[in-house]
Amino acid sequence: MSKFDHSYIELSKKILKDGSYCESRTGVNIYKLPHQILTFDLQDEFPILTTKFVAFKHAILEMLWFYQAQSNDVSWLKNRGVKIWNEWEIGEDGTYLNKDFGKEFAGTIGTAYGFIVNRYKLIQNLIDTIKNNPNDRRMIMSLWQNEFLKTASLPSCVWSTQWDVTEGKLNCLVNQRSCDVPLGLPFNVSQYAVLVHLIAQVTNLKLGQMTWVINNAHIYENQIDGIKEQISRLKDEKEAPKLWINPEIKDFFLFDNSKELKDIKLIGYEHCGKISMPVSV
Repeated sequence: MSKFDHSYIELSKKILKDGSYCESRTGVNIYKLPHQILTFDLQDEFPILTTKFVAFKHAILEMLWFYQAQSNDVSWLKNRGVKIWNEWEIGEDGTYLNKDFGKEFAGTIGTAYGFIVNRYKLIQNLIDTIKNNPNDRRMIMSLWQNEFLKTASLPSCVWSTQWDVTEGKLNCLVNQRSCDVPLGLPFNVSQYAVLVHLIAQVTNLKLGQMTWVINNAHIYENQIDGIKEQISRLKDEKEAPKLWINPEIKDFFLFDNSKELKDIKLIGYEHCGKISMPVSV
């Protein structure tokens, strides 16, 4: 049994039943709930949905794009067969959705995600602090920097992580300002779970808990049929797969980030098949 499937389906049903019907920035209305929390024991299970197929490699490559390559260049993803940021890529003339970002940002997503990680050396500082001052209560990576919001094609949705070391275990609290539950959440949970695994390995720590806080958890109106189909599949859920990470890698920046993703693999991932749902930009 996959525990994540159960908590995910419970959240989805709750949004459909109790969510407020609202307009959204995208022009597609949503059902939303504020302040939703999910918890994961990463020693007990690797969280990836089995009630639908989740493109694991694409999710992890996106995470490595942010935190390892520290890039905002969409071609980095395209070269690895990942198209999930194509809709937010700033055009060759420097414009996106009739907004002029400047030609220097052509081909990128502007000053978001990897740009911020690189500018403030967030991952390097985090790993150094975990190794040398594990009791520090200020181990935070924030991707929300006010001075760069206007030049980001999409300001960071998962905008911060807070880290804690207790009794030799690495714990992570993830804050998400806005969450497309059918499309974004399955990707996000799996990729940040992998991030915790990677950092735990390079800092010689055991896995602890991951707590997920969503400020605005929503389902778009045009995703309802798809999410209802997924809810109906819970009776056919599969066992959660195992995550394998190359034990020889002790430097975060040496994990393979090629299309093959040689150092990070799922073992025994069975699922109920794909569900197509639209993305709203």
